[in-house]
Amino acid sequence: MSIQSAPGEGRQSGPALAYNLAGIAVLVLLLAVGAAYLIDEMSRAARTPVPAIEDGDPIAQTISGHELTIPTAWFRYGEQIRNGFTNQIDLRVMFAPEGSDIAIPVDVTLLPRSRARTSSSLLDGVYLHQFVNETLDGVPGLVGKPMLASNGYSGESVWYDAISPNPFVAKCLEAVEADGTSQCVRTVYLPSGIAAIYAFDATVLQSWRQFDTEMERWLTSIGAW
Repeated sequence: MSIQSAPGEGRQSGPALAYNLAGIAVLVLLLAVGAAYLIDEMSRAARTPVPAIEDGDPIAQTISGHELTIPTAWFRYGEQIRNGFTNQIDLRVMFAPEGSDIAIPVDVTLLPRSRARTSSSLLDGVYLHQFVNETLDGVPGLVGKPMLASNGYSGESVWYDAISPNPFVAKCLEAVEADGTSQCVRTVYLPSGIAAIYAFDATVLQSWRQFDTEMERWLTSIGAW
């Protein structure tokens, strides 16, 4: 005994089929646009020039009452490239340790002093109360202390110069990905009164004695120091 399918059973109706095909077309289009965007971003990154202290094409920005003259190639975000007043400037400079042929990028955020607290003040006021008993090795001249994971500092550590009255202090976070590297943050007040937040690869710690001097060289050239 054979059973015949009802008309239309086992196949999609015309409107449903058209709807599904349209959905597939939209998905393919989105994937194509996404791929094109990714290729464009990679190409743009490859074309982005490495910042150099002698860069030209500057613009003038005023922050905390100081007018800075900043090369456009130093800006991390294109929308910030404009003359006038601002309350935050995001830059990228290069740190080349003495004796090394490799320059390491350092992200610099300039802010009014009232919007930041220095790493050295946080060392005494916050960090010292969050250290575990263990001491880390690996950076000559600096003490490395892991922070209490139970207090929300999992994977974080602080490296500081225990001798100086105005110590070098940096807080670092372990790499998120297996092949990544630890990242560190250091906040200081510049002599101008502007606050500077430095974000950098933890390998920079090996040359920590040169770090502030090199940052002074870059920031003096734009009037921020």
